[in-house]
Amino acid sequence: MTLTALAGLSAVIAVLWTAAEDSPRSLGERFGDQEQLFDLALSVLRACVGTDSLSPQPGSTSQQVLATVASVTGALAPAVLLGFVLIKIFALRPFVWRRRASISHAWTADFPGYRRTHEDSDDAIIAVRFYNRFDNLSVVDLHARAHLRYLERSPHDGSLVIYKKWLKVLDEEGEPAEERCWLAVERGAPFTVWIPVDAPVPRLPFTRIQGKDLSQSAGVELMVRLTARTVGLGTEVADERWFRVGPGDFELGRFVPLEPELSRDVWQWDGWRRFDELLPPDEDPTRPAS
Repeated sequence: MTLTALAGLSAVIAVLWTAAEDSPRSLGERFGDQEQLFDLALSVLRACVGTDSLSPQPGSTSQQVLATVASVTGALAPAVLLGFVLIKIFALRPFVWRRRASISHAWTADFPGYRRTHEDSDDAIIAVRFYNRFDNLSVVDLHARAHLRYLERSPHDGSLVIYKKWLKVLDEEGEPAEERCWLAVERGAPFTVWIPVDAPVPRLPFTRIQGKDLSQSAGVELMVRLTARTVGLGTEVADERWFRVGPGDFELGRFVPLEPELSRDVWQWDGWRRFDELLPPDEDPTRPAS
């Protein structure tokens, strides 16, 4: 698009340059010389990208102005193109999120100790899933945190006030913590942020989470933020996903897991086609024995 714009600008300058030229030839003859007009447009294009310069006729203010426009464009164009490249390189968003957050019984979490503690409980847990989509980008030192945002009436004057609450997530031991950390993020392998609800969720939207009553709250949203570093580039990448509390961004049930097979490429693991689906009750192997 930038090169097309520069080519269009070069054609306009070439036409104006030819019209402003002091020549014994008539205007029709000058514009009728298509080869000379094309050569002039190429010279202007080179000037607009900073590799050439125009030589205006002495005393021609119009050509002086046109040459200045081409020179300024030639000075700015490389910087603009370089800026586009740098933005595309460093504004990385390597993570792909599961379409919805799933809510299931607390005993469905992938931690034996947490499962045993809650096997007789009706409490629920939220699972937020994501994966690194880049094959040639290694991500390390990943941190995941979650917080809740909601609106409530001020006790002072009744106006709506935005409140935020940090939520506990399960760490690598299956214990509630401020954040979840991973040393490395393998390409394509799905990761899960487990957020305890500490209350039953029989239906959506849920009205209580980690001791906070949301029955009188409005605009309730849950946000999961990821921060990590890339190997090679050494840059920090960050991403976040907002989930509006309700059936649009949440669903009741356990997500379909992937079946890792180290002998096969990660994109050939069983389960990718159902990554955004829920596990049917008759296929759920996590249900504790009665």
